[in-house]
Amino acid sequence: MTETIKLTVAQAIVKFLNQQYYSVDGKEEPFVEGFFGIFGHGNVLGLAQALQEDPGHLKVYQGKNEQGMSHAASAFARQNLRQKIFAVTASAGPGSANIVTAAGTAAANNIPLLIFPADVFATRQPDPVLQQIEVDYSPTITTNDAFKPVSKFWDRIERPEQLMGSLIKGFEVLTNPATTGPVTICLPQDVEGMSYDYPVEFFNKRVHHLKRVSPDNQELQSASRLIAKSKNPILVVGGGAKYSEAQEVIKEFATKFNVPIVETHAGKSTIDSDFEYNLGGLGILGTSAANIAMKRSDLVIGLGTRYTDFTTSSKTIFNSEAQFININLNRVQTYKFDAVQMVADVKKSLEMLIDAVGDYRSKINNLADLKNDWNDERNRLANIKFDDKNFEPEIKGQFDQVLLNKYSAQLNTEYTQTRALIKLNDLIKDSTIVAAAGSLPGDVQRIWETNKFNTYHMEYGYSTMGYEVSGALGVRLADENEEVYALVGDGSFVMLHSELLTSLQYNKKINIILFDNSGFGSINNLQMGHGSRSYGTEFRDYKNDVINVDYAKIAEGYGAVSYKVNNEADLIAAISDAKKQSRSTLIEIKVLPKTMTEGYDNSWWRVGLSEVSDREQIDRLVSEQNEMLKNAKQY
Repeated sequence: MTETIKLTVAQAIVKFLNQQYYSVDGKEEPFVEGFFGIFGHGNVLGLAQALQEDPGHLKVYQGKNEQGMSHAASAFARQNLRQKIFAVTASAGPGSANIVTAAGTAAANNIPLLIFPADVFATRQPDPVLQQIEVDYSPTITTNDAFKPVSKFWDRIERPEQLMGSLIKGFEVLTNPATTGPVTICLPQDVEGMSYDYPVEFFNKRVHHLKRVSPDNQELQSASRLIAKSKNPILVVGGGAKYSEAQEVIKEFATKFNVPIVETHAGKSTIDSDFEYNLGGLGILGTSAANIAMKRSDLVIGLGTRYTDFTTSSKTIFNSEAQFININLNRVQTYKFDAVQMVADVKKSLEMLIDAVGDYRSKINNLADLKNDWNDERNRLANIKFDDKNFEPEIKGQFDQVLLNKYSAQLNTEYTQTRALIKLNDLIKDSTIVAAAGSLPGDVQRIWETNKFNTYHMEYGYSTMGYEVSGALGVRLADENEEVYALVGDGSFVMLHSELLTSLQYNKKINIILFDNSGFGSINNLQMGHGSRSYGTEFRDYKNDVINVDYAKIAEGYGAVSYKVNNEADLIAAISDAKKQSRSTLIEIKVLPKTMTEGYDNSWWRVGLSEVSDREQIDRLVSEQNEMLKNAKQY
């Protein structure tokens, strides 16, 4: 007779999560680190009660905003190379709905995120309950149905015994690198407290193994033949390469076969920036070196990349004759660009390809020149100074001298963004940075140098404004011995910075580097660069004056150590002192608008232009876009 144990649904969840382990290359560790939770009606008397009674090894952190704490959870998983996770829980209705954006972020980036949103009563007896939406045509629909499009697995537990199958399926998704992403298991608030006689064996230790899938012989031979025929191959290092921990074999492949490396946002910091074959970021936000090399390449070898529009310059960056080899655990991704498909682990595939290709060597001979030219450009960007008489910013033809002088006076700064950023890079070279939205992702993708593995944490799959501060907390929890810096614009900081308080509450130090140009600067660039006037993208008050916010004072109010920076000497002093602090810091850097980097060779971006307009420049851009599309890949 099967031995059983009587537990509530919530107690069973906690007990099960404590028994999940992940094994990678023989190293076995608990998979679930703990919970982020905001407890309210729907989970405070169920899941919160179970955690209070017996959390096991699970750590529990009180979030301050449901979206923010969920970003922290996904950042933790990402920084741990998807080998550890936090679960998240929130109250029914708007509390759980606040997690949907974070679920979308995790889904777009293929990051495991376990979500337990509280739900309405399964019995329906007290309907409609507090914060329940009523859908006339179906009483089965609740707020939590909004999670379906952004979940890799979704379920609602309406009977206690359903939990077992749901958790098993959910953890298969969470621990499968080919399909991983958000797993949403909705918990009706009455069901959370219902009891059931669960089989004891259901709570036995479970070890989920990361299987390094090898390419089969046909995949290997097809790829090696294509490489042997190519003259100018190139490696595109995506996030999958980082998660595979393939850095050493990528460098071996590049060196042996004389193959340049370019990086996606997710792939950057897999390979050291100063590695001789690394040409940096690719695409719309790429370096001139990477984009020129890609245009010359006759064979593109994608290593764990999704080929987003920012990587491919809306599918215009490739040589029209280029062929593709795609190495990815997700079969769908290998089919892109009619590639030779290798549905396999990046690290394992390259190890086998090195042997299969033999003594091949490419015909490429100008990599040093491309890299040197880019380094010269980076040095120029590092030394740009503002002149109130005759200054031409990097983003040209949008703000005139009079307007730039007004910004300089109102923000009390002459500091340019590229100069500040490159100096910051020098000051915190080996620390991890977190970025996500605005103009900063473009700048750091081009000019930030990383020479330590996995120290560049960029959320650009969804580019979620407000991810940065929360993400920094998740990174800090992943490695409590290293400094972490959230690079955030003023627009993104205003949207979401709630987990700064959480970092202070639990003494988990993060550093926020806030670049303030008083507006949604990157969108203003996009707007004006495509023929529109500035409209709704600058921070101006009712008198049309530029708004100057004291962000340092906001951070100080939370209890953080704060600094104000208007020049390079201020920045050097602030970073030096911030490193000595034991609690979270915020460094507010006032920078001039239009002083971020602009696009380099082959960095065209397809955007939604108006085909009917009263502005001649927009009409011209529509015509130019139609011409560009003639040379773009269609799928």
